[in-house]
Amino acid sequence: MAKIFKYDDIPAVTTTAGKIRGYFFDKTYIFKGIPYAQAERFQMPKKVTPWEGERETASYGMVCPMLRQDEPKGELFVPHRYWPFSEHCQNLNVWTTDLAGKKPVMVWFHGGGFSMGSAIEHIAYDGANMASDGDLVVVSVNHRLNILGYMDLSPFGEKYANSANAGHADMVAALEWVRDNIAAFGGDPDNVTIFGQSGGGIKCTGLMQIPAANGLFHKAIIMSGVSDGTLLAAPKGDGKRIVTALLEELGLGDDVEKLETVPYYELAQAYNKVSLPIMTSGGYVGNGPMANDWYMGEPLMAGFTEHAKTIPFMVGSVFGEFAFGPLQVSKAKASEEEVTVALKKHFGEGTPELIALFKKAYPGKNPADLFALDKIFRIPSKKLAMLAAENGNAPVYMYNFTLEFPYKNKIAWHCSDIPFFFNNTCLAEVTNIEGVSDKLETQIFGAVKAFAHSGDPNHDKLPNWPAVKPGDEATMIFDRTCEVRHNYDDDLMVLLQEISPPFNFFAKRDDDIQH
Repeated sequence: MAKIFKYDDIPAVTTTAGKIRGYFFDKTYIFKGIPYAQAERFQMPKKVTPWEGERETASYGMVCPMLRQDEPKGELFVPHRYWPFSEHCQNLNVWTTDLAGKKPVMVWFHGGGFSMGSAIEHIAYDGANMASDGDLVVVSVNHRLNILGYMDLSPFGEKYANSANAGHADMVAALEWVRDNIAAFGGDPDNVTIFGQSGGGIKCTGLMQIPAANGLFHKAIIMSGVSDGTLLAAPKGDGKRIVTALLEELGLGDDVEKLETVPYYELAQAYNKVSLPIMTSGGYVGNGPMANDWYMGEPLMAGFTEHAKTIPFMVGSVFGEFAFGPLQVSKAKASEEEVTVALKKHFGEGTPELIALFKKAYPGKNPADLFALDKIFRIPSKKLAMLAAENGNAPVYMYNFTLEFPYKNKIAWHCSDIPFFFNNTCLAEVTNIEGVSDKLETQIFGAVKAFAHSGDPNHDKLPNWPAVKPGDEATMIFDRTCEVRHNYDDDLMVLLQEISPPFNFFAKRDDDIQH
């Protein structure tokens, strides 16, 4: 049966900058590429210059350019869209089923650290199914990244104050746009949930720590994206060294303002050349927010702000995060003894105890999955949840996504949970498992929907999911059978941290095909 499309006979929507016209398709009004701010390079965002007449918003807007060319590979893991770039990328997309309602609003901040990605990069970021089945208004945001969004030029003049946080300032501007405009799209500006995965998760915790964002959102969902300084260590110094190196490489003398007009890809090429030696020595090179009196720093390093303590949130990760490559031993073919021998080569003499703790924490899983077991996001997620439980005034709910997929017997990898959270497994082939995916998607998306509406993820398709309490780390396991377990992997994570090889951020890895 054909799905309904409308354009001419739907109303235009009036925003603070002017009228826009999207389109209607299959129960949902869709608006793409709406400008929410504008800015010159390295400057803070400003309100959009109003336009005359009616602006069509039926095409996605430009996305922020990246430091290196993206490559279309690993599409079974995470199906992508590839889109034209522009540093003038402050635009957002809206999906809604009712222009006159007062629905909860969900605002998505994409992954890719602070240097890559876009609001439409993953096909599963599409908000139509979430809006129509969740009775929600969904917004996804593009903002400045890498050297455009996070390069500290403040040592070179007041003109560049807070340039190290321009990307986060864009996100605050997007939330201000939501506050001022979302009612015209059927949304409730007093019920806004921000959510994000990977770098997008850290963007959410970052926004919780920015006083200028206080009151612009009310809940958060943090997916595989909590920083305790392990993956994204706090850099030493400010932007003076890297900016001076850029000026020298580009032959610009000491004229910092010329960096504002260098073509982006020349700037990126120079940056890629001069930044690595500074980065590997622990020096500041940008590519992430800088704690100052505007941004208070990540909660696990700076503590929660008083306002952040009032924000309910869900936080979790997936079993295999960075395990995109093959395991070091075949789960399908290797005997338990062969698995143990291979694990000993990797983990050393602590392997027998590690296997015992693994079997206790993950009954039914193959010990070979220890090669994939994540600690980079699981441990900080546990810390963040407990910090909130012990010091906050709002509930926090924890989850772990541990599904194994019918693709090379791989356990959940970084981004594999996104289609379930967006109600979009139909858009990601590998997430479709007969007799499993539909039920699990209903359970996970039902929790997202319930949380967006009420701040509580409980619903009738899941076991009771209690909030984390001091000393009681309740975790919802999202798998073929969903269940809540308490402090179930504490000892496993302690030992894994002690005996596993250190994570090498700079190593060439199979997962660098993913954002």
